[in-house]
Amino acid sequence: MSRTDITILGGGNTAFALAANLALAGHQVRLAELPAMAHMVEPIRESKTISLAGVAHTGEARLADVTTNLASALAGADLILLSVPAYAHRLFAEACAKHLRSGQTLVLLPGTLGSLEFVQALKERGVDGVVLAEVDTSPYVCRKTGPAAAYIWGVVPHLGFGVRPAGQTAQVQKALGALFPGITAYRNVLECGFSSLNPIMHPAGVLMNAGRIDYSKGDFHFYKEGVTPGVVKVIERVDQERLAIGHKLGLNLLPVAEAFHRAGFGPAGDLQTTINGSEMLTALRAPGSLDTRWLLEDTPYGLVTWASIGEQIGVPTPAMRAVIELCSIVMGKDAWQTGRRAEHLGLTGLSAGEIFAVATGE
Repeated sequence: MSRTDITILGGGNTAFALAANLALAGHQVRLAELPAMAHMVEPIRESKTISLAGVAHTGEARLADVTTNLASALAGADLILLSVPAYAHRLFAEACAKHLRSGQTLVLLPGTLGSLEFVQALKERGVDGVVLAEVDTSPYVCRKTGPAAAYIWGVVPHLGFGVRPAGQTAQVQKALGALFPGITAYRNVLECGFSSLNPIMHPAGVLMNAGRIDYSKGDFHFYKEGVTPGVVKVIERVDQERLAIGHKLGLNLLPVAEAFHRAGFGPAGDLQTTINGSEMLTALRAPGSLDTRWLLEDTPYGLVTWASIGEQIGVPTPAMRAVIELCSIVMGKDAWQTGRRAEHLGLTGLSAGEIFAVATGE
């Protein structure tokens, strides 16, 4: 395997796991965080070392650099991987725009249509020629286990990705395939964004387990114990609306159970069978509180985005809207106001066909 020069943006669970695993695989890896979030990487600034355990590479991973200097981090990168919550996408786009150059590839892991918000931020600053891509779910089921340590419970064997402009898909697949074997392409970033798994599962699942999460502080296995037949009914109704929006947009989307199976999470079958048969997912504990990314990110930057586009093209989304309204109450903030809507993606007033064309970028 040839060595790739990679810059990873972020300092959270997946960023640490990515940086360590790819460094141990022989790539040159820089880890960069925003100056305002320097505390996320401060514990490894001097050592430049992350201890990785789990089912992927293991050991002490030595990074080429750990920095908050985005100019130096981006200057020589062949490939840039952005692994941060969706609510930080715009912040990174604004901070990175002046340092990016034509021909570089930046991938959001995952994206939930954040690549289209990136397009808007780069356009506002007159930056052209950056190839943008996003994947449909995180590449690992992982957590930080200490200030300088991470653990990978599972490696997703079949990531999906979309590219804008779509004509660069083969080029990006070659680059990402060296890092994530088995990765497969969607036709564009729109198809990828509507294939994201987290917004289908997390808001409804957390909402319907809210009492147990509050009481136990997350002391139960979320997928194994919390995704019960009653919860599955709500998840599947949300999924039916996602599929209806996708059909109107001309997207090839898989139902949620098949999507989890195709990604390699669990066996084929209905959603209950796939989830309960997943070694990766059934090992995960529930969030420790309702102040969790599973609500704060997946509701305003997943469900709100989908419902906003659905409303624009005339597809009703009553189940999504019900979940959004109730999650907004739990979060104490209006997800409609704080979230990523069609206007943030440059899609205001466009028809279904025009939205598909914008996402293709050609």
